[in-house]
Amino acid sequence: MSNNLFNEFGPVSSKLWKQQIQYELKGADYNETLIWESPEGIKVRPFYHIDEAKDPLQVHTAAASYKIGQDIFVQDVAKSAGRAQSTLERGAEALRFTIPDEKTDITTLVQGLDARVPVYFYLQFFSIDFVKKIDAVAAANGAHYHVLLDPVGNLAKEGNWHDGGDNFEQLNLLGESCKNISFVTINSALYQNAGANMVQQIAYTVGHAIEYFSRLKNVQQPYTVTVGVGSNYFFEIAKLRALRIVYAAVAKTYGVNENLHIIAVPTRRNKTLYDYNVNMLRTTTECMSAILGGADTVINLPYDAIYHKSNEFADRIARNQLLILKNESYFDKVNNPADGAYYIEEITSQLAEKALALLKDIEAHGGFLKQLIEGNIQRKIAESAAKEQELFDNGKEVLLGTNKYPNKNDRMSADLELYPFVKANPRKTLISPVIEKRLAEKYEQQRLESETQSTTA
Repeated sequence: MSNNLFNEFGPVSSKLWKQQIQYELKGADYNETLIWESPEGIKVRPFYHIDEAKDPLQVHTAAASYKIGQDIFVQDVAKSAGRAQSTLERGAEALRFTIPDEKTDITTLVQGLDARVPVYFYLQFFSIDFVKKIDAVAAANGAHYHVLLDPVGNLAKEGNWHDGGDNFEQLNLLGESCKNISFVTINSALYQNAGANMVQQIAYTVGHAIEYFSRLKNVQQPYTVTVGVGSNYFFEIAKLRALRIVYAAVAKTYGVNENLHIIAVPTRRNKTLYDYNVNMLRTTTECMSAILGGADTVINLPYDAIYHKSNEFADRIARNQLLILKNESYFDKVNNPADGAYYIEEITSQLAEKALALLKDIEAHGGFLKQLIEGNIQRKIAESAAKEQELFDNGKEVLLGTNKYPNKNDRMSADLELYPFVKANPRKTLISPVIEKRLAEKYEQQRLESETQSTTA
């Protein structure tokens, strides 16, 4: 009966939809009224139809197997090991340890962990001997660990190489001796947090990777990319898919493993100090985009991360957001969930094409590293960030609770455990670093100053 019912309605073509829309507009211009342009120069139409759809993109997003990650900063090894076990029991499925120094006992830290649990080590230093120790522990435990080493990313973020050198030779040595770890990563979140648009993020990430492709000869394991995810829901899904497409195409030409391991983390750029609970809404949609876009591991950002030290309550809430998406919203039930969504397919295609064009331009002018040293990458990101900042300052880009519907009674000056703004750190650097900055910083500084003045008065 249902088939007969559907047969009563003929197909509606793209042309007929547009005619109906123009009729409803009552003379208003279709292009001016309904088509908007993204910061990447992509014109977004009001509807996408199978009549205009291109062939499906060949990109695999294993959404059904994504892992819920947990960040742990290691100060006391025994306590951190206990916390790792506790968070796994409470729903975490992957762990990212931040290691501050070479004194950390990795054997004790991972003791008792199931070898199947993905473990990432972010080192706040560069030591080839320490990385070899991690490889030895992985071999002893029958595990495969990810060590997040990114000398080019350190140069971009801090303005200097580790220990004054570019570290490529040491990475090649690790490639010869370390077979139980993946150890090359690209910190793409830096570009997102600094205000780069999505085309720039993809192009700079792959250009960044090319610097390793062209210099490292002994790396067989997949590279790891840490991606920042913003609040433009469908575009962010498309961004991760486009990143895989461009990366695979370039990796193939260099004879490098075409698989890409993606860690996704919500951006800090749109997070706010005031009305901080709204951050939970932002991170929820950003985690949704990350999952649907095909991230391998999603590590949520606690709602208070910009002004509070790590704490059990906020970490639990962040983890529970991901648990709800997996266990109650069934985000882990389908692979390639964006396939057949004409809008996302089109945005993915355009982002990939534009990013590839920008990447070719970067390579034609000496490559990503040369452009970074000359300051061109920093300048282009700053230009994009300034455009977005202007939209925020003018109220055209909205952060609820901050530049729209703020609660004037909010007081935050007594709650700051961390400095939530860009820190001035005068030091001699080889290049100008890429500066991460939140959109609301200037506005929040003014409000904090008014709080202080009212208290003094």
